Amino acid sequence: MANRFQDKVVQITGAGSGFGALAAREFAREGARLLLSDIDGAALAAVAKGLRAENREVIADPLDVTDDDKMRAHVARGVDRWGRLDVALNNAGIAAGLKRLPDIPVEEFDRIMAVNARGVFIGMRHQIPAMLASGGGVILNTSSAAGLVGAGQLAAYAASKHAVVGLTRAAADELAGKGIRVNAICPSFAATPMGNTMGEELVSRHGVSPEQAAARVTARIPMRRMGTPAEIVQAMLWLCAPENSFMTGQAVAVDGGLTAI
Repeated sequence: MANRFQDKVVQITGAGSGFGALAAREFAREGARLLLSDIDGAALAAVAKGLRAENREVIADPLDVTDDDKMRAHVARGVDRWGRLDVALNNAGIAAGLKRLPDIPVEEFDRIMAVNARGVFIGMRHQIPAMLASGGGVILNTSSAAGLVGAGQLAAYAASKHAVVGLTRAAADELAGKGIRVNAICPSFAATPMGNTMGEELVSRHGVSPEQAAARVTARIPMRRMGTPAEIVQAMLWLCAPENSFMTGQAVAVDGGLTAI
């Protein structure tokens, strides 16, 4: 097993489930010290407990990524304990049901933008000074294929993920000469709790079978399937790895060909 992240301090938001939970385990297997957060304290505690049972070094703080003060304290806690921050995955995100744009409540739009876009901004706002103080690092923001193309009936989500790509490119431009790489990963539908929501909604609201729902979800993907969390997380690790040292400012689609058509 490679130890590309041996003794590196890796921050992951949204670490209680989905990509974040699996990424925590994979980075730990490669030697990382983990600074984890999630709004779901119970889910986060379960992830942290499993990692500590394997003798991994973990700090786990339940928090809302839209809270600037709590994020500042969270990053500071990791730096106080380990003296540095090397990698940050701004992965926390939310979605809502399928709705045409005029039917999206303003409150729903605001919350999606707050978590998905403001949360990434706040994370980088505190991660960047910590990385500059310790000689550089890598930031990876979780966007979406919906941040690269139009996504009908997902307007709020798509707007938030386009914003993530914009924040990523702006930060990469600012930091390229200062030892910090900033990229975004843009998955299409994957078999995570969030990814499964759309299929479940098609079943409940439109009366289709689970098989029909799966076919509708994957119909626009040339590979005709959803991604697996493992496929996405392996791409995350590579994007953050030391050998990938010349990539910055990129929005990398891992989407079964969705954005190629």
